[in-house]
Amino acid sequence: MSEGAFTTAELLTRHADNGPKITVGYGNKACDPPNPREERVDGMRILRDVSVPMRDGVKLYADVYLPADAADDAELGVIVCWAAFGKHATNSKLPEAMNVAPGLISDHTGWEAPDPAYWTQHGYAVIYPDPRGTWNNEGIYYNFGDVERSDMYDLCEWAGVQSWSNGKVGYIGVSYPGVVCWQIAGLQPPHLAAIIPWEAWSDGYREFAYHGGMRETGHTALIDQVMRWPNKTAEDMNANFDAHPFDDGFWKFKNPDIKSVQVPALVGASWSDQGLHTKGTINAWRNIASKDKWLRVHGRKKWEQYYAPENVELQRAFFDRFLLGREDRFTDQPLITIEVRESAYVGETREEREWPLARTAWTPMYLDTAARTLVGEKPATAGDARYAADGDTPLTFDHKFAQDTEVTGPMKLKLWVEADGSDDMDLFVAVQKLDKAGDPVGFPFFATHVDGPVALGWLRASHRELDPERSTEAEPFHRHQSEQRLVPGEIVPVEIGVWPSSTLFRAGETLRVVIKGKDIYRYLDDPASNSHLKTRNAGTHIVHSGGEYDSHILLPIIPKA
Repeated sequence: MSEGAFTTAELLTRHADNGPKITVGYGNKACDPPNPREERVDGMRILRDVSVPMRDGVKLYADVYLPADAADDAELGVIVCWAAFGKHATNSKLPEAMNVAPGLISDHTGWEAPDPAYWTQHGYAVIYPDPRGTWNNEGIYYNFGDVERSDMYDLCEWAGVQSWSNGKVGYIGVSYPGVVCWQIAGLQPPHLAAIIPWEAWSDGYREFAYHGGMRETGHTALIDQVMRWPNKTAEDMNANFDAHPFDDGFWKFKNPDIKSVQVPALVGASWSDQGLHTKGTINAWRNIASKDKWLRVHGRKKWEQYYAPENVELQRAFFDRFLLGREDRFTDQPLITIEVRESAYVGETREEREWPLARTAWTPMYLDTAARTLVGEKPATAGDARYAADGDTPLTFDHKFAQDTEVTGPMKLKLWVEADGSDDMDLFVAVQKLDKAGDPVGFPFFATHVDGPVALGWLRASHRELDPERSTEAEPFHRHQSEQRLVPGEIVPVEIGVWPSSTLFRAGETLRVVIKGKDIYRYLDDPASNSHLKTRNAGTHIVHSGGEYDSHILLPIIPKA
């Protein structure tokens, strides 16, 4: 049944039926009351606080940006950026570490949103709506789920029939509004014509709230606060996340229906958003049903690349074709482009036809616990390596490449592990690059850092059960439906998915695998970064390898052309 066929009362009933018992929190910020008006500024005609009715009569307020000379019947392509940060909270000045140059965007730009001053110059209307229950809007704010999705649907259909609309609506954005693109497109509203999700997770349990079954406690805590800024009643996200530690109906209810996405999609991703958007954005591109879909993957900072002039031009070419009907635009585009990185801001972009790459040579490198190296043949004799489960000294295993080697794709770390002093193990994994002198090579990480890893992975040992139908040789997919606690002396195999990446190692450079009982990258001064402070680690972690224990990392080696 289409989302458009449900009443809001039925959708609220589905909230209860699908598991989430909504805990209500209260915001702590307010904005000016609604004041419908028209402004003319900076070459735009801005309709402020436009009232948009939802199916149950609740009103949402939106700001609509039009070209200054647009008539009421202008028939413009319509771009929507849906997020709860406040349509009034526009700013051209982002933190310096995000690398968005001063003057690149106007003061009319919302957080993670397209710049309306740019888009209105090119024949578009831009809509910033505030979701239900935020700022001046009526109702209760629920982060994703059926109620917010139905409102996205209703706003899309409203936008498609306005006098200044040509009937074609596109959704766009980074992070939250990027995820919205998946959410709205899965409903297939008739007026939705295209989407540009730029960095957008698609599995809220595995990519946002729980990494390998471990509760993420940093970024989600910040988002919970941000979502409750408005002086309104809102879902208590953290309380609900804590109440659903398994992949149950709550998460199915929160997640977008990726396989029902059919509209054209230009998808932006990065290797740098390990622990948030990298994996889910690429997986969504793989799984959407759209006939017309393109993927662009860079190795740099997400807002920097979203607002980079060449990428904004690419976005416009895409919308010109699918919203304005210009067949001369966005032609002969490569299906996929990826950046193969050497170091921060050093890399080469090339075209590809599939993901993962069909020519990949999946290569196991085995852990030698005596030498602390990675070797091509499994050691004949079993051995082990140990580390304090809650300590700061990790295990490391190195492989120095004898020739230039490209590692592009997801990785899998298989370990045979034992816990001495606990009935569970929280395992944190990083793949790093060392230069010829043995010094770490840093990469852009999240939105503001440049000392990040090649890639990251996580797993709580009690969540090690695999779904055999969804797992592949290189990509384990864990059920996260129940726990299998450890018993003293038990040695068990675990398969840890390491998120996708692309890195060139020159001859003499080293790939390092790091295993630890806590976050390997933690930024105390950055509340937006990941952390996992609710671990079950105690005592000693033991990694077994050699002999009967085939502990190894499976590397996606790309043969030279």
